[in-house]
Amino acid sequence: MHTSESERRTRKSRIDPKLRAWGWEIVPFDAARPLSQYSHHAIEEYPTASGPADYGLVVDGELLGVVEAKKVTLGPQNVLTQAERYSKGVDKTAFDFSGYRVPFLYSTNGKVLWFQDVRDKLNRSRKIVGFHTPNALREMLAPDLDALGDWFTEHAGVHAIAGRKRQVLVAMATGTGKTWTLVNEVYRLLESGVAKRILFLVDRRALAAQAVRAFAAFEPGPSKKFDKLYEVYSQRFQREDVEGEAFDPKVLPKSYLETPHAGHAYVYVCTIQRNPAAPWFVRRFGRL
Repeated sequence: MHTSESERRTRKSRIDPKLRAWGWEIVPFDAARPLSQYSHHAIEEYPTASGPADYGLVVDGELLGVVEAKKVTLGPQNVLTQAERYSKGVDKTAFDFSGYRVPFLYSTNGKVLWFQDVRDKLNRSRKIVGFHTPNALREMLAPDLDALGDWFTEHAGVHAIAGRKRQVLVAMATGTGKTWTLVNEVYRLLESGVAKRILFLVDRRALAAQAVRAFAAFEPGPSKKFDKLYEVYSQRFQREDVEGEAFDPKVLPKSYLETPHAGHAYVYVCTIQRNPAAPWFVRRFGRL
């Protein structure tokens, strides 16, 4: 029962399986083993000046994340402050983000998972559905976020993105070009480098087909077609989904979801209800 479940049991029965499911190998801390020997490991009881972190997430020899675990009966949101103390208490790292020595923080009770990227003071904690994979953390670390945000200022983009806002509401009347507007913004996200993989969700297959056509027709510059600059994929369509001239959609390769590499930059258009790749896409690419 939840009321009697200890924190250790929560870790072993709930948190460890989730970490393994997203590519982390769980090992105990070993003072004699240098970090350079770890590539995709969640190290238990990782030592810091503020006490041991429940897990230290190490990718290619670098400590990129710390995880604070609580038993299932406790809410994890407010214990991110403990993960912050661990981040500040780690020594011998290559990072220093205003005192934080580890950039990515997690807190979880095995059922709910909270995350914060502490590299910028504008970033806020948020609830996510699953741990990032080792490759995803490495990719998240790579961009110069300040430079990417400056791109929008210089190109008259959405100021909310430069301000690290994760939700933007655009209200437009029917027939005023919502799809065209979003295609334009997707181009800006990709061109700036803020995003590499875009999930474009709609509620009907006919709208998905319409969106694919809009991406194909969009020209951000002379003799520049969007779908020639960036890959556009979608689910399969039925004959009744496509108005006018038929076309063959590009179906997203399975490897793009399961074994992506940093060079992948594309748009995936699909419906929200029935496409099994949509929730996988969101879990796999956590910075969406």
